[in-house]
Amino acid sequence: MFDHMKLLRCFSFTASRDWLFRQSFANAGLRSVTTDLSHGNSIASTAMHCWIPKSPNRSKPNLLLLHGFGANAMWQYGEHLRAFTGRFNVYVPDLLFFGLSSTSEPNRTESFQARCLMRLMEAHGVQRMNIVGISYGGFVGYSLAAQFPENVEKLVLCCAGVCLEEKDMEDGLFKVPNLEEATGILIPQTPEKLKELIRFSFVKPIKGVPSFFLWDFIDVMCTEFVEEKRDLIKSILKDRRLSDLPRIKQKSLIIWGEEDQIFPLELGYRLKRHIGESAEIVVIKKAGHAVNLEKSKEFVKHLKSFLIDSL
Repeated sequence: MFDHMKLLRCFSFTASRDWLFRQSFANAGLRSVTTDLSHGNSIASTAMHCWIPKSPNRSKPNLLLLHGFGANAMWQYGEHLRAFTGRFNVYVPDLLFFGLSSTSEPNRTESFQARCLMRLMEAHGVQRMNIVGISYGGFVGYSLAAQFPENVEKLVLCCAGVCLEEKDMEDGLFKVPNLEEATGILIPQTPEKLKELIRFSFVKPIKGVPSFFLWDFIDVMCTEFVEEKRDLIKSILKDRRLSDLPRIKQKSLIIWGEEDQIFPLELGYRLKRHIGESAEIVVIKKAGHAVNLEKSKEFVKHLKSFLIDSL
């Protein structure tokens, strides 16, 4: 383990790829900004990082892209960015305890994340927005839509188990037996756990990745705010009941990988029933939880059809 740390300092594939994503985001007309949200004492010591348009065009609609667990926001949306920067002012934030965003507040709920995001968007002069939320980002996006109905126009929820209940874990809906096992996989600290996450996320996972690359990815992506991220996952599940989940009225698109092993497809149908007529669901075949990466072209096609073609 210690030899690999020396190697990491000499060359990091993950850090190099991250640098390339930074260049591609900059070339797409975005700039990296960290905003202090601590003023006014309503949110103490909170800072959020976001990729924002260098020159926002106020005649264009706004699009907020929210990431999930795993690699950072650039990795999750890098392949899709240019499909939208021509038609939207695109904003890609780091959620709290990811990337360069953090808070000293003890609140770990998705509703708190959503309130901080709303403050961030207001700081950038954005009042109305469309939202795409992948996995955990979908929990935050749904909360934004529920808390700020006047500010959210359309919502895309991708493999976001918003409708899960605490009892689903006991009832065996998930592949993992308990919360500890789930957090160990979602915030991997060893190559073995990262391999498990890859197996759970993809229908056709890449095999034979050398341990050096796995350690490298963990070192760059998974070693900061580990306890805080665990608390975010615990907060999602604790006392969660479908009957407590507000119904949103925005036009919504639900996208799911048919073979999702993290949030099973049943949760997608449950979400469609919960939202009702204003939601449509698209199930992508031969795709797992990482449908945005595994079936990137199909994913973008459905996003464009929903967000752009009906403008």
